[in-house]
Amino acid sequence: QAELGKPQRNCYTLPGLDFSYGLYIQRTDGGVPEAIGHWNTVKPRTTSAQKMPLDFITMNRGALKAGYTTAHEFNLYYKAKDIRRKDDEYSRFKRSPPKVPADFTYGITSRPCTPFFDLLQHKYKELWMEQQRALTAAKRAEKKKKDKVRETRTTFLRKQPLLAKEESFWHLPRLEKV
Repeated sequence: QAELGKPQRNCYTLPGLDFSYGLYIQRTDGGVPEAIGHWNTVKPRTTSAQKMPLDFITMNRGALKAGYTTAHEFNLYYKAKDIRRKDDEYSRFKRSPPKVPADFTYGITSRPCTPFFDLLQHKYKELWMEQQRALTAAKRAEKKKKDKVRETRTTFLRKQPLLAKEESFWHLPRLEKV
């Protein structure tokens, strides 16, 4: 039961003073005296000779000269002739280092600072307002173009009426010989 007048504890008790947190390494963990008194530096590793990738271009050329044509024959040729790339050939920077100007700086260029004078004059607001006005004017002009009435035959005839025909009376064909 909880003690009277005290909140109930819901945590673990900490280990004693002789407990050390973390991983204990026998050879290197000598504590503060070891860190102050010794200069244990990491010895450089000797890199083993890296196995270079296969040179398929040379092997394909050799297989074709030998008269192989199928994929199975090519694979047998690859196993028989293990030709690797040369070290300087593998690195493209060693073949052709990039040509960079002397004053070239790597990375992203810094953004120019905001001119406070333009902020104080509300110049950005004015530019935005001008853009909005130009947009609304363009929309209005486009709408006017759409509202234009299309020409129909009736409107065309109203503007330019046809010439009046000369009136000719119709006669029966049998009466024309008379």
